[in-house]
Amino acid sequence: MAIPTFVDHVTLHLAAGRGGNGVASVHREKFKPLGGPDGGNGGQGGSIILEVDTSVTTLVDYHHSPKRRAENGGQGAGDHKNGGNGKDLTLVVPDGTLVKDSRGNVLADLVGQGTTLVIAAGGRGGLGNAALASSKRKAPGFALLGEPGDELDVRLELKVVADVGLVGFPSAGKSSLIAAISRARPKIADYPFTTLVPNLGVVTAGETTFTVADVPGLIEGAAEGRGLGHDFLRHIERCAALVHVVDTASIEPGRNPLDDLEIIEGELSRYGGLEDRPRLVALNKVDVPDGQDIADMVVEELRARDLRVFEVSAASGSGLRELTFAMAEIVAAARAEQPAVEAQRIVLRPQAVDGGADFEVVATEDGWRVRGTKPERWVRQTDFSNEEAVGFLADRLNRLGVEDKLVALGAEEGDTVLIGPEDNSVVFDFKPSIEAGAEMLGRRGEDERLREVRPARDRRRDIAEAMETKAEEEARADVARRLDEAKGKKGRTRSTGSSGVGPMSYEIGSKDDPDWGGEQDSE
Repeated sequence: MAIPTFVDHVTLHLAAGRGGNGVASVHREKFKPLGGPDGGNGGQGGSIILEVDTSVTTLVDYHHSPKRRAENGGQGAGDHKNGGNGKDLTLVVPDGTLVKDSRGNVLADLVGQGTTLVIAAGGRGGLGNAALASSKRKAPGFALLGEPGDELDVRLELKVVADVGLVGFPSAGKSSLIAAISRARPKIADYPFTTLVPNLGVVTAGETTFTVADVPGLIEGAAEGRGLGHDFLRHIERCAALVHVVDTASIEPGRNPLDDLEIIEGELSRYGGLEDRPRLVALNKVDVPDGQDIADMVVEELRARDLRVFEVSAASGSGLRELTFAMAEIVAAARAEQPAVEAQRIVLRPQAVDGGADFEVVATEDGWRVRGTKPERWVRQTDFSNEEAVGFLADRLNRLGVEDKLVALGAEEGDTVLIGPEDNSVVFDFKPSIEAGAEMLGRRGEDERLREVRPARDRRRDIAEAMETKAEEEARADVARRLDEAKGKKGRTRSTGSSGVGPMSYEIGSKDDPDWGGEQDSE
């Protein structure tokens, strides 16, 4: 199997590095039993960057190894030691590379030496418990996980950055013309479709230096896929001028320069986007007697169409100086009108799902689905084997307003809530009674709010429901007493006196307050 040397389109499978996990650690030192949290943060995962290098002319390296992965971030450690950042992976691409996603949408057009594109961002490192400590949570028993890096498939398409493009039928002499006016040495033979890849040549005319490229295999129907032209027509999209190379010595029956020119122009028109490019016509092979005769017959008619026509011979060099200076004139004028291309750094930043808000909630057949950059990132960072970490996630979601949004949309306790993409969602049971900000923690790594048996919560809920039917003269304490009597409670309890009857007055925030939520009932 032949190994290609020129590849102008390839699909890459990219995976950026994962962020390192944070660490939950407590400082341990002699005579300092309460040293405090000292867990370090995880390192940033390495990103994948595409960078333009004008010395690279093909995508062949990625044809052989299309899967690329960046380095993961290091894990944090105790004593406030952060993990190391993963090394970025830089992939060099030719000047004029078009980057598309798996659906064919254009992500970036990379032009200019040094232009870079962060195509896959590395995952963020997770915070250690030292960074998560606050005045309310002084010694977190958990840390955040590192985020996975971006994983995606992208298609790279090379559009050769040339100043002048040569178009024409096979064997019209395009490769010979490039070889005659530059130092390029393309393959030349006396049969059609000798050229299988675009050829580039550097030409100097006076003080102007420019590049010339040819499109191999243009025939009638090329825009619809016939021949080889449909694979390479995009290589002349960036050209400042087009040169029709017309064979005046063709031995094929029914061929003549005027028909050849109209056929090629028809294909260019069907391909689209090239109508504004200046045209030159090179009547090639005038060194052959029949070629000169045919050129003399059509030259005036072509000039009558406002085309600049040159009678040339790639074999003898006749007329090439005039042709190259005409090319240089058009190129110089085009460069003067365009601003200088400067290297730039491009970073792809996906927009929020709903166009700007932090999240959105939609009802689906599977349940209430929460979408948004922040909720999805927080879920990815959560260690669900740690109850305290799950409680911290509940606090963050509540502060963001997710619970209020669900209640406003009609969600009820026990409903299914899904957070994340459809193919990899995390599923919760909606429990609006888990209130954010209440530090009702047990041992490290536990959160009492997640316990199913919660007598104090149940009692507060019963009182709230009974308040809807209270008499006008009744206070909240009277409602609480009535509920206790109805349930047949006897003896001293946390909220009643020795007689089992609720107090008629109490101090707000004391243990006699029915709304007091500090200590959990142990019943």
